[in-house]
Amino acid sequence: MNQPTAIVTGGTRGIGLAIVQKLISAGYNVATLARSEATSEEFTELLDTGRLYFLLGDITDSSARETLVDETIARYGQIDLLCNNAGTGPATRLDILEMPLESYDRVMDVNLRGPLLLTQQVAKLMIENTPRNPGGQRGIIVNTGSASATMVSTNRGEYCISKAGVSMATKLFAIRLAEYGIPVYEVSPGIIRTEMTKVVTAKYDKYILEDGNCPIARWGEPEDVAEAVMVLAEGRLKYSTGDIIYVDGGMRIPTL
Repeated sequence: MNQPTAIVTGGTRGIGLAIVQKLISAGYNVATLARSEATSEEFTELLDTGRLYFLLGDITDSSARETLVDETIARYGQIDLLCNNAGTGPATRLDILEMPLESYDRVMDVNLRGPLLLTQQVAKLMIENTPRNPGGQRGIIVNTGSASATMVSTNRGEYCISKAGVSMATKLFAIRLAEYGIPVYEVSPGIIRTEMTKVVTAKYDKYILEDGNCPIARWGEPEDVAEAVMVLAEGRLKYSTGDIIYVDGGMRIPTL
């Protein structure tokens, strides 16, 4: 059997980088797209393995999406796993009454529109794949959602709306692709230690450690999310699709 191949968007840092590292360690070839050059030592080491293709580009750009898919097929033959991980928050957190249209458009384009269009493109190629296991799966799609899909933050409403859209897109594609043996999942992180959350470290320290809002009382790490992705990538949940895997320390559980 040929080595499996994955596309991971936003794979140069944070959660995306952790996913890329796990996949390559598990024997995958990986292609990733990001809108900024990757300079970390960890990413450079992955490039040196010869198992990683990196494209500098934006998920919102149709030509970048096409190049990513075309180059992945040309180099590795087929796509077995798509991880729609690239995401962004608002440049400035503002009350929803003051939210600029430009911020809404940018966040929605990166977090929802771009991944949705990439999934359309990749899913059509996955349908043509030869099943790689006895379960008949032709590919697997994993979307990175967020606790913000259901938990309200009125100072970043565009982010919450975009992630709620990711949840619905997951269900839509799960239904549409089930007949072809292509399960679709959402991984829903809680408070994860990344560049996006660095600017509100003090707020989340209090939320987790002092206020007791996470039963597992610590920050989540990118590796925690990557582990959940690997469970799905291994194709072991053969009778599941459209499901959400929560990686949030239990913060979603209502308590009195």
